[in-house]
Amino acid sequence: MKKLFALIVLLLSIQLQSQTFIKFNGATALLAIPNIGIETSIGEKTTFSADVMASFWESFNGNHPMKFITVTPEVRYHFKEKYNGFYVGAHIGADKYELQKWNYWDTNQYEDGFGYRIGATVGYNLKLNDKFVLDFFVGGGWHQGFYHGYYNDGTPGRYEKAPNYNKSGEWLPYRGGVMISYKL
Repeated sequence: MKKLFALIVLLLSIQLQSQTFIKFNGATALLAIPNIGIETSIGEKTTFSADVMASFWESFNGNHPMKFITVTPEVRYHFKEKYNGFYVGAHIGADKYELQKWNYWDTNQYEDGFGYRIGATVGYNLKLNDKFVLDFFVGGGWHQGFYHGYYNDGTPGRYEKAPNYNKSGEWLPYRGGVMISYKL
């Protein structure tokens, strides 16, 4: 029984490896925000993708903290064939952040919290050869955040007075770029 289990695992891993890509986002790398991922086949025209993006910026533009990490698992449907042509994806992701949102840039306030995202991605895979694929994509959806609001000028305390976490829900574009994908 153990030999049969080992054989099944070996065969599955060989099959998965031949249809698995590791990915690196070239567009976010230009901003010093690494975004890496993996994508593997789960059906005739479907794939499963998971990526992690992180920013370690203590300050953006002098006074705006921008530290975050996001994890985004996604199921994708490819219209033509896997890893070649247009696709759509649906995802649910999580994030942790310490940042000043764009609509607070003229204030001395920032948010420290966590959240989840539910959304969709639209993309196009450009197959360069058997090993390399360029993945052009944009995505967004609903983000629900739970945070504490603080002052970034040394003022003590929180600027908002929610008893536990303040909550903020909004529709946002929050992913995009050009993933450089390499087939394992």
